[in-house]
Amino acid sequence: MDLETVTPEAFGASLRGIGLNILVRDVEAMVSFLTDVFEMEAHQVSADFAIITYADQVFQLHADATYSANPLLGLLPEAGARGAGAEFRLYESDPDRAHARAVARGAHVLQSPTDKPHGLREVYVLCENGYAWVASRPL
Repeated sequence: MDLETVTPEAFGASLRGIGLNILVRDVEAMVSFLTDVFEMEAHQVSADFAIITYADQVFQLHADATYSANPLLGLLPEAGARGAGAEFRLYESDPDRAHARAVARGAHVLQSPTDKPHGLREVYVLCENGYAWVASRPL
């Protein structure tokens, strides 16, 4: 499937397993963060929507305004972080490389690369929406 040209109907029909759809204030800013810090790929980027690929995973970004009839919209805060408790683990990303890229762009590093007792080296980086993105690699 060509993610640059697939229609919304064909894309939606292709989705399987567990899906991840992240609501953000600014899709293009979030795309910049994900592609810069974690080297993800973005497809069909617009002010309202983007398809993101990471390793062999696909997920979506949607702008708040696209959720006008969705029951989640009323739960979103107008200001401040909205991602408390959401942790997106990126097992295909080097935590030291992600840390360096996050620092270079001025992103908020919640925890520098650290070797954890559960066998992973991890870095926690917060995006502008308050979601925790955790680049991890086995020790």
